[in-house]
Amino acid sequence: MTDETPRPSGGEPRRRKLRRRVRASVPRLSRFAVEHLLLLPAGVLAALAWVNIEPESYYRFTFAIAFAVNDVAIALFFGLITKEVVEATAPGGVLHPWRRAMLPVVASLGATAVPALVHLRLVDVFDDPMLAAGWPATLATDLAIGYFVARLIFKPHPIVPLFLLLGISSDALGFVALTLFNPTGNPHLTVGALFVGSALAIAAGLRRLRVRSFWPYLIGAGGLSWFGLYWSGLHPALALVPIVPFLPHAKRDPGFFVDAKPDAKDTLSQFEVWWRYPAQVALFFFGLVNAGVPMGALEAGTWALPLAVVFGRPVGLLAGTGLALALGFHLPQRVGWRELIVAGLLAAMGLSVGLFFSAAILPPGQLRSELSMGVLLSLAGAPLAVAAAMLLGVGRFARQAH
Repeated sequence: MTDETPRPSGGEPRRRKLRRRVRASVPRLSRFAVEHLLLLPAGVLAALAWVNIEPESYYRFTFAIAFAVNDVAIALFFGLITKEVVEATAPGGVLHPWRRAMLPVVASLGATAVPALVHLRLVDVFDDPMLAAGWPATLATDLAIGYFVARLIFKPHPIVPLFLLLGISSDALGFVALTLFNPTGNPHLTVGALFVGSALAIAAGLRRLRVRSFWPYLIGAGGLSWFGLYWSGLHPALALVPIVPFLPHAKRDPGFFVDAKPDAKDTLSQFEVWWRYPAQVALFFFGLVNAGVPMGALEAGTWALPLAVVFGRPVGLLAGTGLALALGFHLPQRVGWRELIVAGLLAAMGLSVGLFFSAAILPPGQLRSELSMGVLLSLAGAPLAVAAAMLLGVGRFARQAH
């Protein structure tokens, strides 16, 4: 009996139809996953399952690729995040003029100080004072996961670039805290700063020469910036953050989170066109490498960090915003206290940067495992942010009356 001869049951034609449907559906599902940043949570879930089922093989695999993922590949994502901030602060952008752009920077002071103080108090309450040394981890904000959840809740909305700039500022304060309070110090900090300064000078020179291709910015200035940060002991994944603002871009923001068209001529848009899909693949491996924390590290003191950031970040953000407004800075349009509360819960998540801080602060052992588990538990900020958005009626849950 040939394939073309129908079977009495009709089973073979049905199987061929099923195969055709699968072949047609997989590309659509893949595009949907990439466009909606679903590769990141997929990597997180895979890591949690793998490390608690086969920890030896998980650690062997992730150790082999950790440097390439965390220090190199993810720099593309942070570069694209910076691109969103650059467009938001351009004329016509939601964070233009500078009085709006500076508000999240000033607000980050309260958004980091309050959780740190709460953490120091809670470690005493939980009778685990040795974890007090981990307070810099409360300053961390995971831009990748926070951005993912922010887009799910708000879609295009001015609170999203405000959150991104808040997260960048909070992480910067965390790196400053590590430099000032980490007892190991780093003798190469000055030399690294010279490399970063040289990278900025190169980027500025390329801009002045009206270089249209993003490759010299990426490889020349970005590479030197990466080396400077690495030499300083800071996170080299942030290498493109100071470089991307120098890329020539459209004179006005074309519309918040409007994807660049393939035929867009400006350098910043071409950078996005080239790297937005590879960056999403990097996010999958980023989640896979960083989210593997064994459940056995859950102790009483572990709860100090997640409680400190989940409750302290929104309160600190509101306080910091009040300070910024008193200094004469402005909130973006359509952003009020309800959106700020949700943004504070989003900023409570510190997965990647928090784990990096944990490793820099504490040596391997039980204390670091407890602190790392606390960082992982800070992901509770995601469902809490969704619940707060529903309760407060913001983002996609906005009521028609508003």
